Amino acid sequence: MKVNNIQELGLTKQREVVLRVIQNADSHLTANEVFAAAKELLPSISFATVYNSLRFLKDAGHIAEISFGNGASRFDPATHRHDHAICTSCGKLVDIEMEHSAALVEKAARLSHFKPESLEFTLRGLCPECFKK
Repeated sequence: MKVNNIQELGLTKQREVVLRVIQNADSHLTANEVFAAAKELLPSISFATVYNSLRFLKDAGHIAEISFGNGASRFDPATHRHDHAICTSCGKLVDIEMEHSAALVEKAARLSHFKPESLEFTLRGLCPECFKK
């Protein structure tokens, strides 16, 4: 859910900066990357403020958090249901817009014995830049 006018959300200046950083990024940033970019826009901002702002923005539904096992979480301005591809060499993460059939969800539920709430697809492999190397 990209908001065109962030001021309409009534956020603190720090939260506005964090949201703007995530929305304007070319990639899915880690908390450290958000902090570095936010610090350029607002030199007085602390890591704790960035971290707390990320939690607030996620809980408010303005951003999504993506976690892959033990790696650092990444933050995504796209909050709608979508999938991802992640490069196993450089860590690049990109969005994939695709639909899953009801049959796929049913089969996954049957095999896992889980009651499905959502299904997320993650393609792991080499991005085009790493594949060329």
